[in-house]
Amino acid sequence: MYNEVPNIAPFFARLIPVLDRLATTYEIICVDDGSSDRTLDVILDVRKNNPAVKVVSLSRNFGKDVALTAGIEHATGAAMIPIDCDLQDPPELIEQMLQKWREGYEVVLATRQARPGDTPLKRTTAKLFYRVFRKMADFPIPPDTGDFRLMDRRVAKALGTLSERGRFMKGLFAWLGFSQTTILYEREPRYAGSSRWNYWKLWNFAIDGVTSFSSFPLKVWSYVGLAISLLAFLYATFLIFFRIIRGIDVPGYASLMVTVLFLGGVQLISLGIIGEYLARVYIEVKGRPLYIVRGSYGFEVDAIVDGSRNIQPDGAG
Repeated sequence: MYNEVPNIAPFFARLIPVLDRLATTYEIICVDDGSSDRTLDVILDVRKNNPAVKVVSLSRNFGKDVALTAGIEHATGAAMIPIDCDLQDPPELIEQMLQKWREGYEVVLATRQARPGDTPLKRTTAKLFYRVFRKMADFPIPPDTGDFRLMDRRVAKALGTLSERGRFMKGLFAWLGFSQTTILYEREPRYAGSSRWNYWKLWNFAIDGVTSFSSFPLKVWSYVGLAISLLAFLYATFLIFFRIIRGIDVPGYASLMVTVLFLGGVQLISLGIIGEYLARVYIEVKGRPLYIVRGSYGFEVDAIVDGSRNIQPDGAG
């Protein structure tokens, strides 16, 4: 949750009845990703009436993927389901996910078959990104599938062994593998507020994904250089032939300038791509922690609620 005050009450109003129908124990871990509004206060008010709600408050806004990692690392259940509180992902699907998990699947993906809340441009660019990523990465990533999924405890434990700081979670989930199945749903518009994912952030998000799971952008410049060298050789052969046959030099100031500028642009692009990978190496070698917890509530003694609303008491954080 990040600055989600208008969505919190409606979110719990839909989530709690779903969990109560499951006839199993559960916990709700809320990660406040350094909100600047009253998000943390509102969550703590909810916790007063439902100790199954546990809260992890981060010291600042670390970003969605890091906050998601924090929630998974604090979870203790045999299965866990990440979900945003903007109600774009319907909590009612949790029942179907749990049923598939009990059938033996270790990962249950929720794939969007429609996204009426997104603009046509966003739907098109998202579709294009997933298709391009599947071509460039060394392993397939499920298209139109976000973080909303069920994971078995074994999957979460394996995820915890991946210590990289560049947390492109969709790629990490896909890289892990395990037995998977898919359920389809229609993604709803946000209940309140507006998305903070503008196109600049989405562009950087796409770059993070590609550079985290594919070396193709580095390798491709070897082929680009080879192709340019071949073209240069052919052009040089043409000039020599023209000089021998016609006995004159080919006027070429304009073509020379175009060639120089083109090669300069290619070199700058290649250096920029190398810089993207080098920056990620720089971030990794510093070894800073993924996140800093400012405060946690409900983790001193486990508070677990079952479907009959029997509450095991715990201390307040």
